[in-house]
Amino acid sequence: MLQGRGGGSGLYFGGLLILIIAFLLGYWVYKDAGGRGKDNALLWGLGVGILTLLTLIGGLLALGFYIYTRD
Repeated sequence: MLQGRGGGSGLYFGGLLILIIAFLLGYWVYKDAGGRGKDNALLWGLGVGILTLLTLIGGLLALGFYIYTRD
């Protein structure tokens, strides 16, 4: 009979950490774009946050693209 924890608390902590990172990156991009007078600040923030949540690398690429294109 197989008995084990299956990584429970480690998986929970990793998921929570990614959720926090996604929220913080999305919020920072939103505040930065809003402070620069961008009309689409909400879209940038949501895009970076959601991409970070779905795929960490995709979110980091979106963040890099935002930083590259901001004035």
